[in-house]
Amino acid sequence: MDQSTQADRQMMINDIRGSLLTLEVIKPLEKNPDNYSSGITGSAFVLMERNFAPPDDRLRSLIAREKQMPAVFAAARQNLKNPPRVYTEIALEQLPGIISFFESDVPEAFKGATDPATKAEFKKTNARVIAELKSYQSWLKQNLLPRSNGDFRLGADTFSKKLAYDEMVDSPLSKLLEIAYADMHKNQAEFARVAKEVDPAKTPQEVLAELATIHPAPDQLLQSFRDTFNGLISFINTNHIITIPSDVRPVLEETPPFMRATTQASMDTPGPYETHSSTAYFNVTLPEKSWTAEHIAEHMAAFNVGTVISTSVHEAYPGHYVQFLWTNSAPLSKVRKLVGANTNIEGWAHYCEQMMLDAGYGQPGAGAKDEREAHLIRLGQLQDALLRDARFIVGIKMHTNEMTFDQAVDFFVKEGYQSRSVGTVETKRGTADPTYLYYTLGKLEIMKLRADLEKREGESFSLQKFHDDFMRQGGAPIKIVRQALLGDDSPAL
Repeated sequence: MDQSTQADRQMMINDIRGSLLTLEVIKPLEKNPDNYSSGITGSAFVLMERNFAPPDDRLRSLIAREKQMPAVFAAARQNLKNPPRVYTEIALEQLPGIISFFESDVPEAFKGATDPATKAEFKKTNARVIAELKSYQSWLKQNLLPRSNGDFRLGADTFSKKLAYDEMVDSPLSKLLEIAYADMHKNQAEFARVAKEVDPAKTPQEVLAELATIHPAPDQLLQSFRDTFNGLISFINTNHIITIPSDVRPVLEETPPFMRATTQASMDTPGPYETHSSTAYFNVTLPEKSWTAEHIAEHMAAFNVGTVISTSVHEAYPGHYVQFLWTNSAPLSKVRKLVGANTNIEGWAHYCEQMMLDAGYGQPGAGAKDEREAHLIRLGQLQDALLRDARFIVGIKMHTNEMTFDQAVDFFVKEGYQSRSVGTVETKRGTADPTYLYYTLGKLEIMKLRADLEKREGESFSLQKFHDDFMRQGGAPIKIVRQALLGDDSPAL
């Protein structure tokens, strides 16, 4: 068995072990009511978003799914034992958007359907789903929330096993925390240095407060992201950063309602074997109409002049979208197309944020109009890096009972340089996505791999070749990528 096949075998074994850990130990179906309501919404959304078949055919598929949805809520009432309060609160926070989604967005998506019998049947099944969602919402509020006293924390043992199975990372949690704090302090020091360049009379926090106000209007946000694509693509090609396998661009749209409570931006790519609908969607969470002016300002602070660029890099060029294009075009095994580690996928996208600026993007004439804007762009990248550092530390400390929910929110604000609104969303996410340290962890693993290759290859090292070779490994854990590119088992961290 060659090295690549052995690695595929290990990835599959770990994937099975990770699934069993989730089902038998973590048990989200007994703890997380949002899995049910957001789960059915996701199953409808994939039929709406992708035009893989005529509208009538997709509507018939949706009807078949909608007929099964009432049973999902019956199962939820039976399965949900003693959920953590925050999980029930998140489900309740999402439900008004989900109900509106089935009332408005779903019928709108299928207005092109023409068969009268199919449309009539859909009207009935969709009305039943809306009624079931409203009933579920009442049940959550009146029945489940008062008895939601469970604990979301995984504990050190389960946390370590999840990291080992999902990411092939077996470093002790204490060692990982040391690494996380060191990276956070380094980024904070760099933030202070660059902030002085912006305004030597202001403290870093005062410069951060100014940065938070330099953002597009909410109704211009999607266009701001589109506008970054030309410059990024041109820079990547001119500076030989990575091969972009296709000229087709992703479509920007508002984040679906069932994802808005816990995400600000995301990339939704089709499956690796999709042949009819190849569009990728770049989702951005816009402010809700019901929000206060203060809440809107806090939300938009996360889309400042710097973070709009780092988010475009992360989600699209050369981050997730370019990796998706490689997955589609590279001769990968079935395992590599279907199974991946977040330290590779999210680590790659987060690595790209810093790598692109280090390579010269974001300087005057390359993404920035002048020196001041270049500094602000770097501060935005550092703010995003500090957000990921805070996730790294909060994930471990919350799930090993060393940090409360409120302390975690404060940590995002004070140490991660985030608004309280963003800190709250991030902490909520961390309760159910415990190992979201994979952004910084993967970035640091990729940077070490690159440094080790540069040391070995010296003058002959090529950044584009390194990135292309990295892409050819699919989404494998970095430990496996190291074995392929370096030919040894040297430490990934």
